[in-house]
Amino acid sequence: VQLQASGGGLVQAGGSLTLSCSISGLTLETYVIGWFRQAPGKDREMVSCISGKGGLTHYSDSVKGRFTISRDNGEKSVYLQMTDLRPEDTAVYFCAADFRLFGLTTTERDYDYWGKGTLVTVSS
Repeated sequence: VQLQASGGGLVQAGGSLTLSCSISGLTLETYVIGWFRQAPGKDREMVSCISGKGGLTHYSDSVKGRFTISRDNGEKSVYLQMTDLRPEDTAVYFCAADFRLFGLTTTERDYDYWGKGTLVTVSS
């Protein structure tokens, strides 16, 4: 199983980035995919997650209305479109997979597989 996050970079406040998570080795529609982030000196936190077939999504309050999660199971990819970026969005972003046939989970320990992160830096 492999998850690979990409698309991070340096962007000015107010700018946009789209992160991609490429996934292999899973029957993807049976997995919830979550995006987490870890800022320097802080705990890792849930950003967003999406159900196996994409019908359910969740966003943390800090990104609601600015970030959009989507998935393309045929392309074995999940995306996080980030707009109106703020300096406080600076973090390493990780994607993770949780085997779940119904619903979502925002609990980090429920996620079975993790990819290496991609760094997003937002300058003021």
